[in-house]
Amino acid sequence: MDEALLRSLTPSVLTVLVRRGADFAAAEDAVQDALVEAVRVWPADPPRDAKGWLVTVAWRKFLDATRSDTARRRREDRIEEEPAPGPTPAVDDTLQLYFLCAHPSLTPSSAVALTLRAVGGLTTRQIAQAYLVPEATMAQRISRAKRTVSGVRFDQPGDVATVLRVLYLVFNEGYSGDVDLAAEAIRLTRQLAAVIDHPEVAGLLALMLLHHARRASRTAPDGSLVPLAEQDRTRWDTTAIAEGVRILQTALARDRLGEFQAQAAIAALHADAPTAEETDWVQIVEWYDELAGLTDSPVVRLNRAVAVGEADGPRAGLAALAAIEDSLPRHTAAAAYLHERDGDPTTAARLYAEAAHKAPNLAERDYLTRQAARLNSRTRH
Repeated sequence: MDEALLRSLTPSVLTVLVRRGADFAAAEDAVQDALVEAVRVWPADPPRDAKGWLVTVAWRKFLDATRSDTARRRREDRIEEEPAPGPTPAVDDTLQLYFLCAHPSLTPSSAVALTLRAVGGLTTRQIAQAYLVPEATMAQRISRAKRTVSGVRFDQPGDVATVLRVLYLVFNEGYSGDVDLAAEAIRLTRQLAAVIDHPEVAGLLALMLLHHARRASRTAPDGSLVPLAEQDRTRWDTTAIAEGVRILQTALARDRLGEFQAQAAIAALHADAPTAEETDWVQIVEWYDELAGLTDSPVVRLNRAVAVGEADGPRAGLAALAAIEDSLPRHTAAAAYLHERDGDPTTAARLYAEAAHKAPNLAERDYLTRQAARLNSRTRH
């Protein structure tokens, strides 16, 4: 069973059902039922046209689910609309589905959560981590979003800002989390940049390319995490970096700065440094100041505190960190790093161990545990 094929076809099949009049929640349930049927049937009897098969089965599932609640005449009308058998044109509807999920009836945060769950393939836990909220809270938010759009006709696409936020979070999960979605997010952002002339769309594409260029160097052969300062920069994709910088420069020249352009500028400064020691941290702090003014994000302020520690010394970084709520994810890890740079290995080792318990993924937990062990070993000797 080709699970990757099923996953890639899901957005297109869902779009077909929505276009034919199914409300989003019912369409999503019908598509899931069709996927289950495919897992059962395809190993013994694979279809010639996978998408056409899924569309037909999903539509039938939708009709079956609504039959008990619909008048006989309406049932007969919908049955006549059942897709005809035969090949279905291969059209990538994923980006359009992102816009449909960003419906005006939803708040931006709810639209993002719904799209990440229904189209992006992220789990509720992963979405909750991205939003820094408990999993139960995010589950309720997604359920409310489904109820809100239930029965709504998707003839009003959402705004670009919401779609950009979804693509950004999908990329981040693919880049640093449990599901590899980064390449898909880049592909969709390229599509968006080709049809929408907006500096923030370009900024997001540049940001993705600059981060993705470093991907091969982010983990060691054993799967362990390699921090930016220790990465082998000869393994960075210089072609992707050059493209990202070019796209960013064009966007910045329009003088309509947004958060994705500011983040891309920070990534470009890291990419431009031949070595970690040659990083222009003063300019990076300045860009973080711009970014903080645009977003007022606690994560941005946390990253700025670390940059201040590099530009002005660890004491200055710790002072900036003290103004940030210490319950923020990775706050403890940042404190550990700055204390180590300040010459306090005992405190740093303790904080690294604490941070390991709070790490959002296994690779990060293992890295922080090794840092704690390294410093404990040093202090014992």
